[in-house]
Amino acid sequence: MRVVIPYTPRPIWQDVIHSALEQKKRAVLVCHRRFGKTIGCINELIKKAVQNRLLMPRYAYIAPYRNQAKKIAWEWLKHYTKVIPGRKVNESELFVELPTQHKGDAGARIYIVGADKPDNLRGDYLDGAILDEYAQIKPSLFGEIVAPMLVDRKGFVYFIGTPKGQNQFYERYLQAQKDERYFSCLYRVDESNVLSQEEIEDLSKDMTPEQIRQELYCDFTASASNVVMPIDLVSAAAKRELTDKDVYGMPVIFALDVARFGDDDSVLTIRQGLFTRPQLRWHGLNTMELAARMAAEMMKHNPAIVNIDGGAMGPGVIDRLRQLGWQNIVEVNFGQAPMDPRYANARAEMYFLAKEFLEAGGCIPDDSDLKTELTVTEYSFTAAGKIQLQPKAKIKELTGRSPDGADSFALTFATPVNAAMLYERQQREIENQEYDPYRDL
Repeated sequence: MRVVIPYTPRPIWQDVIHSALEQKKRAVLVCHRRFGKTIGCINELIKKAVQNRLLMPRYAYIAPYRNQAKKIAWEWLKHYTKVIPGRKVNESELFVELPTQHKGDAGARIYIVGADKPDNLRGDYLDGAILDEYAQIKPSLFGEIVAPMLVDRKGFVYFIGTPKGQNQFYERYLQAQKDERYFSCLYRVDESNVLSQEEIEDLSKDMTPEQIRQELYCDFTASASNVVMPIDLVSAAAKRELTDKDVYGMPVIFALDVARFGDDDSVLTIRQGLFTRPQLRWHGLNTMELAARMAAEMMKHNPAIVNIDGGAMGPGVIDRLRQLGWQNIVEVNFGQAPMDPRYANARAEMYFLAKEFLEAGGCIPDDSDLKTELTVTEYSFTAAGKIQLQPKAKIKELTGRSPDGADSFALTFATPVNAAMLYERQQREIENQEYDPYRDL
């Protein structure tokens, strides 16, 4: 008999998430409000239960409170299983039992459970568990109760929810990014295409700025006051559309952040006026190869200035490009003295100049990795009262990757450019009918 569950996955669930959950037994899904995570995860549990060939499979959908779990998941579980012949519903214990191939034994059970009564979770085993709104669940629940129940059956566990600050959900997400056993994803409202712009605006009317950043843009730092670039500023810059006047007469600026370690990327950012091109990322290139890639891009875009990170392979790349005849190259060390004495070093100054650029109407590529790198960077003050950034190594330790894209973008602000001189040059080119305002885009 063929049974069709009345569930039509959204494209993002069908194409990405459900497929990934077939491959991984651990996952962290960071999703904006109204993403459809409850319905998607309930149907994932149903699929797993129906396909399980072990005796008496057991699954649990766990929310912070039993009443909350019943309200958000119980009716959906009954709705999507009602077409399965032989399905049983237990209203008092909140579980649905589905028939299996083992006749005479209890079938596959899916429980709806509240984390507020942890003793109700204790049992012999689980084949799988979903912890919904994990930011609001005590961290000890998983380690002390759920994890031991998954061992015997080698069960899966998925942590899902919307950010509520930098808590256990945030830590789990960071861990997942560094652990190959996990599938992890983060879907902001401006990236998922789940809600229309009108729906986003309607939701925003009834939310505080902090709630918008947390629940729509999945910003774990929304409640923090020491983030250099908040997610709403970065997301707005990624969606911004520019006109000719935003680049006309402006110099083209190159910035290359050079890979320091084997798992880092070398990243090139090209910026002109308020416009920033999609970044170019190169992995595993030696000095000569990286210099060759840079020279090709410089021939194409004719930059006024090229800022190159002076650490690691940077000096080698700089020397090679100068051998090739490029003299408009500036070696920049992130730890060097800033132009503005308010900052502890050039890196802090560059990031805050980048923030001013976004506030002034600048745009960046709509790149999820770049947006995450920009919004994770925090600042503090030295004993002398100067502004300093969270060290790059610390960010890599927390997130599992180096903020190469963010550093490359910030590096475009390392050196003042004599725009007036370049503008005069371009005016001469215009008079001679040599200037093309689109050649650098």
